[in-house]
Amino acid sequence: MVRYTLIDHTADMMVRAFGDTLEECFGNAAYALFDQTVDLSGIGTDEETEIRVSGIDDEDRLYSFLAEMLFIEDCDNLILKEFDVSFEGEDVVCRARGETLDRSRHRIRSEVKAVTYHMMEIDRDTPSVTVIFDV
Repeated sequence: MVRYTLIDHTADMMVRAFGDTLEECFGNAAYALFDQTVDLSGIGTDEETEIRVSGIDDEDRLYSFLAEMLFIEDCDNLILKEFDVSFEGEDVVCRARGETLDRSRHRIRSEVKAVTYHMMEIDRDTPSVTVIFDV
């Protein structure tokens, strides 16, 4: 199954993430975020973290979730690649696994600077999510 696809976009990086559920789409969007930063094939899963964010609607929850992932990458130097996402009311709860970035061992791809609301789409019927990362 395809986790995500890149969509042509002029300056930034646009991805559409897929899944059997919206929760899986959120996890695959996080996977896309980290996969565009580092080649995830070389990342282990020895470290685990739990993330809980909330939002007033699907778009706000997706933005908050991905922004928290970017924060974890930037501040904790943690690269995540496995995501178990669930929704609890207004909250997005995720158990994620990965490992600390080692620039001597891991292949860096690009730097994602921010998650944006611009052109964000949530499709509960398909399900899929589309998001633009500022690179």
